[in-house]
Amino acid sequence: MDFFSIILIVAGLCLFETISSIDNAIINAEVLHTMSERAKKWFLFWGIIFAVVMVRGLLPWIIVWFATPGLGPIEAFTATFSGDPHVIEAVEKSAPILLAGGGTFLIFLFFHWLFLEDKHFGLPHEKFFLRNGIWFYSVVSIFLAVLVWYMMKINPIMAFGAVIGSTAFFITHGFKQNAERAEEMLISGKPGAKGSTGMSDLSKIMFLEVIDATFSIDGVLGAFAFTLSVPLILIGNGLGAVVVRQFTIGNISRIKKYIFLKNGAMYSILVLGGVMITDSFGVHVPTWFSPVVTFVIVGYFFAKSKQAAKLVKEIIN
Repeated sequence: MDFFSIILIVAGLCLFETISSIDNAIINAEVLHTMSERAKKWFLFWGIIFAVVMVRGLLPWIIVWFATPGLGPIEAFTATFSGDPHVIEAVEKSAPILLAGGGTFLIFLFFHWLFLEDKHFGLPHEKFFLRNGIWFYSVVSIFLAVLVWYMMKINPIMAFGAVIGSTAFFITHGFKQNAERAEEMLISGKPGAKGSTGMSDLSKIMFLEVIDATFSIDGVLGAFAFTLSVPLILIGNGLGAVVVRQFTIGNISRIKKYIFLKNGAMYSILVLGGVMITDSFGVHVPTWFSPVVTFVIVGYFFAKSKQAAKLVKEIIN
């Protein structure tokens, strides 16, 4: 892997982690407004260490290690940069399973957003799919059935990986929904919901870290569409986590103005999921493709957001 590819991958990972965490950053910012300045600084410093090392570093390392049982812990961490034929062979054999599971997870995530989540309509077809949200479960079920059918012909374990990906989606989605409700109740301070006056700053920090870990799964799995290298994922996603923390502490209202960034994140997730599925079937996808496409998609929706913000400002004035 040459130096330019490494820089491109890290930049793409950083951007993807940032935009996929915007929603969480906005909600977290509301919680931080109820905390002291000392607690905010603590969250920014120690929270970053936890978010980068424990979540963005440990989680992808564990995934690669579990998906490639023939490797030891050190080999799993450095596998992509290893010249050992044994390590290379082990990674090549396990990669389709990992990619099938991660790709299925991401595509399920996109369809859930497209069919069921409230959104600013960035493209004309989005309103149609939201009106027909009842079809979400039918679409993902048919998609999984077709995917497993073709994967069974190649490798039954790869097909099982796709099933694991769908299972992981529904498990983590349940956790995320509960986390979102709990966080919104914490912000509003509703009775019986651990309101903002009933929790210490330390409790709120621990709560935010748990939320961050739950929401980071999307970014971690999406990172495998860029690379299987744990060190690069750690660097790229870690930088993205730092940027999101700065948004959370800083002027989050500026980010809210870019109303179509979530759309960009979700269409990036669709493409990355497609890349992982395609790669799992043995179709080579160039290393530059995922980061370049991510930049293009996010750039388009960023420009669209700026145009919409400018129009709103003109109407107000």
